[in-house]
Amino acid sequence: MSLFYITPTFAMTAFALVGLCIGSFLNVVIYRLPKILEAQFEAESSSLSLSHPPSTCGSCGHRIRWFENIPIVSFIFLRGRCSACHAKISLRYPLIELATSVIFAYCAWRWHFTVTAAAYALFGAALLALAMIDWDTTYLPDDITVPLTWGGLVVVGLGLLPSLTLRQSLAGACAGYLSLWLVFWMFKLLTHRDGMGYGDFKFLAAIGAWLGWQALIPVVLVAASFGAVVGLVMKWTHREREIDGVSGYVPFGPFLAFGAALELVTGWQL
Repeated sequence: MSLFYITPTFAMTAFALVGLCIGSFLNVVIYRLPKILEAQFEAESSSLSLSHPPSTCGSCGHRIRWFENIPIVSFIFLRGRCSACHAKISLRYPLIELATSVIFAYCAWRWHFTVTAAAYALFGAALLALAMIDWDTTYLPDDITVPLTWGGLVVVGLGLLPSLTLRQSLAGACAGYLSLWLVFWMFKLLTHRDGMGYGDFKFLAAIGAWLGWQALIPVVLVAASFGAVVGLVMKWTHREREIDGVSGYVPFGPFLAFGAALELVTGWQL
């Protein structure tokens, strides 16, 4: 049920604008969260947080002013360069903002101006953040995967995702975790090395909580197939990654996120 009646165009526009702001915040999360967790893991003192210090240019340390931090607009106005040292700003920043805006607009188009649309939009934003963090660092932070799992169970329990029952969501979370856990240990027993990280178990559990147990097989099949293709391309182009002395590593999280997004768009028909 809609919070109140508004036109679909206005709903999509409002969600898209909110998505731009969320996308700007995702850029901070993607860049800073792994650094914060790394400092905590190594027991190092650090003043870095998601809100402090203010954003600065990575080349010259110029403090980014508010009018230089408007999603997409500032990038265009600055022509993709720092206003102080004219160093190039990565195109990835506006692309993440744009992608988040598209996710939010799609949710408003499909579920209208509802709490359901807002919930799925935040789920999509979390998928994007986890995919980018895992691609950059091969790490899926518990700070996102665990709250995402509980968040899915809560919104389903409150009846905010009408297509799912709490039983389906809970079964999805349990099956998502246990399935990859079993694959991990089978692979480890056969090869004596790790085939994936523990974060992948928790990520698939979160996906199961939001999409239900019925979606797990399509999501994993899409993720494995797409990941295999990308892995082969990386091998042929000599862009393989090396983890703990083992080459050929391809993070699985981005492909799980892609499978979940595709499943969300197409439904169980996939």
